[in-house]
This record gives sequence, C-alpha cells and structure tokens, in this order.
Amino acid sequence: MHAPMFSLEVFPPRHNAPVGAIYDTLDGLQGVDPDFISVTYGHGSHKDHTATARIARTIHQEYHIPVVAHLTALYSDAAMIDNALDMFEQAGVSAVLALRGDYIDGEQPVGQFEHASDLVAYIREHKPDLTVFAACYPEGHIQAASLDEDIEHLKVKVEAGATHLITQLFYDNDDFYHFVDKARSAGIDVPIEAGIMPIGGPKSVRSSAARNGSRVPERVETMLNRWGDDAATLREAGVNYASEQITDLVAHGVDGIHLYTMNHPGRTRAIWRNIQPLFTKVPSIAPVSSVSSAA
Repeated sequence: MHAPMFSLEVFPPRHNAPVGAIYDTLDGLQGVDPDFISVTYGHGSHKDHTATARIARTIHQEYHIPVVAHLTALYSDAAMIDNALDMFEQAGVSAVLALRGDYIDGEQPVGQFEHASDLVAYIREHKPDLTVFAACYPEGHIQAASLDEDIEHLKVKVEAGATHLITQLFYDNDDFYHFVDKARSAGIDVPIEAGIMPIGGPKSVRSSAARNGSRVPERVETMLNRWGDDAATLREAGVNYASEQITDLVAHGVDGIHLYTMNHPGRTRAIWRNIQPLFTKVPSIAPVSSVSSAA
C-alpha cells in the first residue's frame, strides 16, 4: 500500500474491439504501482455485465493487483445484483463501487434500487464481508439543488455502509478542498480519494465536465484553446497539469489519488513517473477501504 493511496480506473473494451485490447492497456501499465484497479460496469439493461467480472479476474489472477468492480443500480433488480456479486466474488474482487448510474433515454429503470444508497445497503446486508465504495461530487451532483444537499445524500450512502469514497473529476483543487471541508463538517469521516481525469481533447474535456457538473477553469480553457488542434502538445500539457494537481493534493494531505486512465497507459505512465516520489510505500495492514491519509 501507499500513503497516500494511489489507484487506477480502466474500462472494458468497446463491444466491437478485440477481446485482447484490455491486455494492451494492462500490459502498458507495467511500471505503475497502484494499490488497486477499479473496473467500470456496463450501464443499462442491454450491456454485457460479465465483462467487468472477466477483466477483474484477469487483473486479480494474472497481474496480482487488488480489484474494485463498479456496479450500477438503476437498471438492475435483486437477481441481477446477486448474479453480479457472485461473479465478482469468483473473480477475486476485493470491493465494489456502488453507483446509481445515469438515466438512459428509452429505457425504464427497474425501480428496485433508485439510489446508490439503496444498493450500498443491499450489498452490506447480503455480502457483509465485501467492502463497499461510493462516488462523490466535489462540485455537487448535477441533479442536486446545492452542494450541501448533495453532501446530505452522500452522508446517507456512508451511513448505509460505504466505507471509502472516490470523487468524480474536477480541475480546480480548491473545489475539492471546499468539498472535503464540508463533508468532514457534516460528519463524513471515511477516506475520500480525489479522482483525477487527465486532460484529453477539447471535446472530451468539455463533455465530461458537463456530464459531471464540473467547471472547466480558465487555465484549462486557455490550454484547450491554445493546443486544441495539436493533440500531442495538449497531451503533454495535460500530463503536466494532472501531475501538478496531484502534487498539490498530496501536499495538502489527501487520502488518496484515483487516476482515470481512460485506457491510455502511456499517459498514465508519464504521470506516475512525475508523481511516484510523493507516494510512500507502507506495509498493507488493513483493507483498502480503511487506509487513511498520511497527513
């Protein structure tokens, strides 16, 4: 384990991509030393939900890295959740990130798990030995009336049994610090990992920010405008920006960093080279959910 914690996120290859594509990502991450890797989960009723379990098994058995599997609630019933949890258990998954998931046009939610907290509570009841993670939003969930309201909802997830939080992306660390102060004041005392999304192309940055209700700061907009047509330079600038964000977060005693790889191992390796000295290797004496900040 590291202090602070350091983790990565990958996603299953798209349905038309070769099955071996995930090996390109995982092999490309050689040299990076995460405390765990999270694997996203197909959303909606028609997705191949077994892909998460297959990739989790590969990471656990072939790469010997702890795995956190994502699980979404809206379009699942209890039988689907039970089946997914059984698959995850067989795959050697160490924890589940319980998410509500986004609404999909043309699809009707099942109605059994309307909120992430419902899913958290169900997992804690039916798989009490499984660690449960949850997501949080430094600038507030896009559907919440205010950050304070969103933090009250977050508190419900923690009270339901979530013992580790991972934030959605943000580009201004001050937003993260403001959020953490409010969460701690509200009595939320579980570890909060900062989710860092390296800057990609202008379209992906703006669409991801809009989807998550995140601001694109003036400094980032300046970079997008300056190098939006120069992918290689923007990629290098994005590596530097993410490295600076992480350096500042670690200096402020963050509980952990969760790096969204977007299955781009080269960019992930470049960031890790920049920040690796900031992460102290410590004996693993507790589950990933209970490791706190080095500060």
